[in-house]
Amino acid sequence: MHSHIVHAHPEPTSYNASLTRMAQATLGAGGDTVSVSDLGAEGFDPVERAEHYSNRADPEAFAALNEQRNAWKTNTIPDDVAREIKRLERADLVILQFPLWWHGPPAVLKGWMDRVFMSGGLYTSRMRYDTGYFRGKRAMVSITTGAPEQAFGPGSRGGDFDVMLWPVQYSLHYMGFTVLPPFISYGVQGHGYSYEGKGSLEARLKDNLDAWSQRLSNLDSDTALRFPGWDDWDEAGAAACG
Repeated sequence: MHSHIVHAHPEPTSYNASLTRMAQATLGAGGDTVSVSDLGAEGFDPVERAEHYSNRADPEAFAALNEQRNAWKTNTIPDDVAREIKRLERADLVILQFPLWWHGPPAVLKGWMDRVFMSGGLYTSRMRYDTGYFRGKRAMVSITTGAPEQAFGPGSRGGDFDVMLWPVQYSLHYMGFTVLPPFISYGVQGHGYSYEGKGSLEARLKDNLDAWSQRLSNLDSDTALRFPGWDDWDEAGAAACG
């Protein structure tokens, strides 16, 4: 088995980096090979733009979907995107590791999805959802947040993770992945926000790393998240009546 981690935090000494290193160690010890896309360290450009395409379908007006389809068809995919696609194609498990910023992923991860999930290549009108390109592969989100666990849930101050993670997890489903439940690291406090003392914090975050390792060691016992598929919709895409 091969696992791939898409790491979206700019600081190599961050807790996100610790989670990525723990995932590498745990999965490697279990016999997997593991690769990492460190989007910050590798300088991945998250902004989709005309300059990425050497063989433009329309030199007069830039439309990302049009240029992506043309690049796939003419084998002129931007080098950084081609590298990321090869990494995903090789993987049996993909982990997105990122902090919660403004109730969603950092811009670099959203931009990675914008550019790497190429129209006309990795998805088409019918090759998506439960017939998606990456069908048979698993994916999951590992996310950190500064606030304590008690602050999250429906109507709570921190927001509802089922809602905040829906765009990322549904996009993984859109691409055909089987999506496993997320791993959420709460209370990674600091930088002006404090909810507990240093000693308690360090012990809890260490225990959380151990819990992450245990989770990764037992992924086969996970029940995948349930998303609708083609059989659940009518011809217009509305939910079909049961």
